[in-house]
Amino acid sequence: MTTLTRPTDTLTRDALTVLQPGFVGTSAPDWLLRRIGEGLASVGLFGRNIASPEQLAALTAQLRAERDDVLVAIDEEGGDVTRLEVRSGSSFPGNHALGAVDDTGLTRDVAAELGRRLAACGVNLNWAPSADVNSNPDNPVIGVRSFGSDPLLVARHTAAYVEGLQSAGVAACTKHFPGHGDTAVDSHHDVPRIGVDPEVLRARDLAPFRAAIAAGSRAVMSAHILVPSLDAEYPATLSRRILTGVLREELGFDGLIVTDGMEMQAISATYGIERGSVLAIAAGADAICVGGGLADDDTVLRLRDALVGAVRSGELSEERLADAATRVRALAHWTSVSGVAERSGGAPGTEIGLVAARRALTVTRGESYAAPLTEAPFVAAFTPMANIAVGDETPWGVAAELRRLLPGTETGSFTGPDAGALALNEAGERSIVAVVRDAHRHPWMAEALDTLLSARPDTIVVEMGVPKSTPTGSLHIATHGAARVCGLAAAEVITGAT
Repeated sequence: MTTLTRPTDTLTRDALTVLQPGFVGTSAPDWLLRRIGEGLASVGLFGRNIASPEQLAALTAQLRAERDDVLVAIDEEGGDVTRLEVRSGSSFPGNHALGAVDDTGLTRDVAAELGRRLAACGVNLNWAPSADVNSNPDNPVIGVRSFGSDPLLVARHTAAYVEGLQSAGVAACTKHFPGHGDTAVDSHHDVPRIGVDPEVLRARDLAPFRAAIAAGSRAVMSAHILVPSLDAEYPATLSRRILTGVLREELGFDGLIVTDGMEMQAISATYGIERGSVLAIAAGADAICVGGGLADDDTVLRLRDALVGAVRSGELSEERLADAATRVRALAHWTSVSGVAERSGGAPGTEIGLVAARRALTVTRGESYAAPLTEAPFVAAFTPMANIAVGDETPWGVAAELRRLLPGTETGSFTGPDAGALALNEAGERSIVAVVRDAHRHPWMAEALDTLLSARPDTIVVEMGVPKSTPTGSLHIATHGAARVCGLAAAEVITGAT
């Protein structure tokens, strides 16, 4: 039996303090406000919680009426992963587009403008940037969320993003430690495994995290990945060797360690969220992210009680839980006092996202290219299954922007082995714009393009994922991401509007 040195109510408050739960709705439910009053220090927001900037500002004000230094977190990477603009598509290109431009000043400016928009809505912790080196081209969950496959490029842009975001008073949470780029499995569904030597991992995957720490990243998010060369038993989120040994002691990180979503299958289907949360805090994590799928009071109480019970049984050190809670409160204090004056500083302009998207385009004109389109085309969108991080709520493609520039533009979505033939049939005699996303990862998509180009070599191809395939079509545009501004930039080239 362990001897508790502090009152039970203090222990319970600490257990609540280390949780970052979500909820359902566009206003805070009573149970959430009650838990904030009892010690909950963080709340996570998702697309379901956001209808407009005005509504979001009212929501965060409602939370701060209960606790003025509450951490309000969001998964706003820009690009494909957006919560602020979940129903329209992002005004900012994602990491891969910024890496393609390779101008750290631009990356800093984009992150600063994104940070200003978050701060204006009352959000002060962003679960971004993704510092993963996309070394596996078949990666199903990172892809365009990464700045690229070159560790040094990823490192310098990760640092620039952290600096830009935090200049607006919004804490960066650099993810997914120790690096999710060399995986072929999505940790939303299973436990990915990275089987490289420690030397490779340190030179490749850890480089961007070193840069983020040097740039002052206030938080780091762990990944639910197994790295046997560092810990053969536990995934990183639950590994003391990785969180404490590598991140704290080797890399010298002293900020907040946040877990990735604990309801993801890599944890929930193997350890369960209660035991997983206990193991994570014991390993060195300070905050438990939960709420993407489990977003209710029962989840909060289950995790609170699991942590309190683990301290009482001696499985979890009381001091470790207290240290984690102290780090959460320290970040809450930083967000409440830092960057407030800077939020009104000079901005690069609200069009910075479109400027970046235009610069990120790679345009290849084939021999059959004649001139920009002047008549409404048919847009054939070859649509893969969206990964959970991106979601299927956010529109993507070029049809909406082409319709604005060329009224009468029509579109269809096609998937599977007959996609090319179906698209040809529906297009009729109209010019075709084929839109793909990671064509190199989907054999059916590559086959559909071949079918289109064999019959219609004048087809325009827009690749909105990682452009690994050889450019084809009369005009090939690689946007390096599927944000709304990426589609607009591509439509401008297609129509000659630039």
